[in-house]
Amino acid sequence: MANVERLKARLEHLVHRSWDAEGIAARFERLAREGIPSNRLEPTAVVTRKQEILEGIERRAEEYEYLSHSCAKGSALALMEAFGLGNMAIIKALSPFPGFGMTGGICGAVTGALVALGLYFGSDDLQDYEGTGRTMTAARRFIPRFEEEVGSIYCPRIQQDVVFEKYMDPRAGRENFEAFVAAHGYEKCSLLPGIGARIAAEIIIESMETSRP
Repeated sequence: MANVERLKARLEHLVHRSWDAEGIAARFERLAREGIPSNRLEPTAVVTRKQEILEGIERRAEEYEYLSHSCAKGSALALMEAFGLGNMAIIKALSPFPGFGMTGGICGAVTGALVALGLYFGSDDLQDYEGTGRTMTAARRFIPRFEEEVGSIYCPRIQQDVVFEKYMDPRAGRENFEAFVAAHGYEKCSLLPGIGARIAAEIIIESMETSRP
């Protein structure tokens, strides 16, 4: 069950954070220009620095959401950057995924994290069924953990129970959008990609731990 009080305290921290918008934008522009570095972190080093890496990924996901106004892009990009996955075209393709096209569906922090898990555990071979199975196993670990921490994987329920105490539905019209911005929507919604990216990173690192000799 979600610890709503702890999450609300985190929301207040995010609202009052001093966001380095210029620094975040410069980092994103470098990724857009040069691409995502393909070098993967060495497993032993990752396991040794696990907590530091998880905290860094969580913060990057929050920052990328704040910059892009997209929980799906924020969660995916932080993971892809950290683990050397994919390319920026994937981030572009995630544009319609917050709230599943802002229809009140699955939170973009979930879809973005699942895409990154697919990149890490999946395979380029369409007939690599073991690769597909690895990805499904990772997803089945991820979703219950996200639900346990946040209370739901669905955007309206998360907004109602955790973030705003009601469903803001910012794409429903100008009035809704302005209310969302006034309620520090972009700052507060960075909570979700931070959580999603951290949980997905935990699953990746756990796979490294179990595969160590």
